[in-house]
Amino acid sequence: MNKKRLIALIKKENLQITRDPSALLIVVILPILLLFLMGYAVSLDAKNISLGIVSKSSSAHARELVKSFSGSKYFIVTENKNKALLMDMMQNNKIKAVLEIDDEFGKGGSYKIQLLIDATEPNLAGFIQKYVNSVISIWARQNSIITANDTKIESRYWFNQPVSSRYFLIPGSIVIIMTMIGTILTSLVIAREWERGTMEAIMATPTSMMEIVIGKIIPYFVLAMGSLLLCFLIAYFWYEIPFRGSLLVLFLMGAIYLFPALVSGLLISAVTKNQFVAAQISLVGSFLPAFLLSGFLFEIENMPQWLQVLTHIVPARYFVNSVQTLFLAGNVYDIFLVNALGIMIIGTVIFLLVLVKSRKGLE
Repeated sequence: MNKKRLIALIKKENLQITRDPSALLIVVILPILLLFLMGYAVSLDAKNISLGIVSKSSSAHARELVKSFSGSKYFIVTENKNKALLMDMMQNNKIKAVLEIDDEFGKGGSYKIQLLIDATEPNLAGFIQKYVNSVISIWARQNSIITANDTKIESRYWFNQPVSSRYFLIPGSIVIIMTMIGTILTSLVIAREWERGTMEAIMATPTSMMEIVIGKIIPYFVLAMGSLLLCFLIAYFWYEIPFRGSLLVLFLMGAIYLFPALVSGLLISAVTKNQFVAAQISLVGSFLPAFLLSGFLFEIENMPQWLQVLTHIVPARYFVNSVQTLFLAGNVYDIFLVNALGIMIIGTVIFLLVLVKSRKGLE
């Protein structure tokens, strides 16, 4: 590899970047837009749940229980004596659950409550059941219905004390953004050269294919690392997501992860030789696997066994695990080493495919 030729190729690519502002827009505007969408538009927290209450009892205990639900930050209560009306509202998706208090509530030590939940969204249904049980449990203690001899459970949440979905969505979003940026930036590079007819000129030079590929990767690697810094600043200072790990490890893992992301884009552009097609394939080939199969939003352990095996060839799986660990748990080097090894193996395979597919020639 000739150092002078490599530097000349890097300078050429830098000039092309400065003349084409689309790369800078991808690096700056795309992360800001996606992080704000993920931070504000996407939430897995269950709040303001519409709950219908049918209280057939006029006892003091029943009134106190209804007040407990009305004062909860999780529920918006609709109280009505007509159960059929509330059931109709649940069928029309106007409320998510109906709580019925029996007319014999509190008599003879009996406290019968029926909870009917709209389970069309299973995760939300689980949250509703959990929150209702929590409100009832607190109410029972306050009214001395639970005696001192009853078992008491004290829960403490580690790594995500507010139990906020934003704490793992934002770090995971950084991975999705880095995947898209790395792949999109380089997917347009070689395709652009073929469309403009400049690839023939590059092929006529004495530069090797290795020098051409590396010369195109380095400038976009620097841009993508700048984007990673921007994402971290937004996550830490704007969203106030705690960061318990090392910044050095974060950027080291980011640099390792960008290797397969960037070379994937080069492989796509080398195969398609068309900017529009390359952009479409890079979105489908990078965004969807990273979003669906990385563990960012959906637990890998809950997937079918064959799909769990498939996730091992998705580099984002390893980076999501590393970034979420760095933000929420701290420096767990055993995790980082395994993940870095997985990323490098996948990146090396893709890099070799790029060299094979991009061999010098005009075919």
